[in-house]
Amino acid sequence: MFRKKYLLLGVTAVAAAGLLAWAFSPKPVPVETATIVNGRYEQAIEEDGRTRLKDRYTVSAPVAARVLRISLREGDRVAAGDTVAVLLPAMSAMVDARSNREATERHHAAKANVTRAAARVARAQLGAEEAQLELHRVEKLAREGFLSASRLDSARLALSGARREVDAARAERDAAGHDEAQAAAALLPANGAQGGKPLNVKSPVPGVVLKVPQASEGTVPAGTALLDVGDPARMEVIAELLTTDAVQAQPGRRAVVERWGGPPVEGRVRRVEPAAFTKVSALGIEEQRVKVIVDLDSPPPGWQAMGDGYRVTLRVITQSVDQALLAPVGALFPIGDGGTGVYVVQDGKAKLQPVELGGRNGNEAWVRGGLQAGQKVIVYPPPAVAEGKRVQARRP
Repeated sequence: MFRKKYLLLGVTAVAAAGLLAWAFSPKPVPVETATIVNGRYEQAIEEDGRTRLKDRYTVSAPVAARVLRISLREGDRVAAGDTVAVLLPAMSAMVDARSNREATERHHAAKANVTRAAARVARAQLGAEEAQLELHRVEKLAREGFLSASRLDSARLALSGARREVDAARAERDAAGHDEAQAAAALLPANGAQGGKPLNVKSPVPGVVLKVPQASEGTVPAGTALLDVGDPARMEVIAELLTTDAVQAQPGRRAVVERWGGPPVEGRVRRVEPAAFTKVSALGIEEQRVKVIVDLDSPPPGWQAMGDGYRVTLRVITQSVDQALLAPVGALFPIGDGGTGVYVVQDGKAKLQPVELGGRNGNEAWVRGGLQAGQKVIVYPPPAVAEGKRVQARRP
């Protein structure tokens, strides 16, 4: 009886000691892990951009006119030579009572000038006839020797001058007639546009209507934009890069257009503009930026849903390596004098491992040495993790 009692007490003491040892023993640190894999490493310059058509045509009114209502709407397709707008002569300005009275008096004055000019023509013709008769008399007397040759020359010159006076009087009569017609036109009612000949404005290229700023009927001055036409199949992307990044984005570089609402679209840098400009960032910092233009290489069905002026994210690839050893950036931390290391999970414990990097981007790092594919590394190691510390991967 006493033997069983002592045996039970001994088992209880051993169990209590084991429970205490387990309770006070160091527990594994829960960590997040990731696997080292082989893959494609890319280092890129990332910046917001926007799409735009390569060729955009603004159809404008060539003259001041009254434009009829435009039936085309954004998205309608047009062919080269299609009529996109119809112009009519603009109506004359409205005339008030005072202006009408002034125009009437000017018309009366113009008619009087016509009468005066006609009277001057008649007077000039009489003078010419008188000079012609005088010349006949002088010629007869000169032949009989009663007058000198100089007197004959004077008569001939007088006739020539009289004829010039007739020509000048007739010209003044014509000018007075035109002035009278102009004054009479000012009195016509303001409905001259109803009988005017329409002018058809045509599309210069085939494409899609992008914008119709002047859809309603109205009177417009010369040069007013009526609508914009462009070909959505000819698209490009423009982004404003920092000048320090634009040095690496040389023409011919591969680029990827992302975050536009569809799959990534491949492209190539076509041009880096030669002149930079100053732009103030959202934080109030002055930055020197330059515009970079990218041509899209993917076929139109891949990005036909992308329109003009869409906001996108442009990635210009500056470095690309196939079959590179990739590690998450969150697993890296500085060690020693400028070195880089990671914690590798080995036999349930954390092991500090220095690594050699070939490059890094926002998500991944290219590891040239120190790791192998398939190894587990700790991502964002907590402060409790140290060399030889027991760790346990969190369950997803």
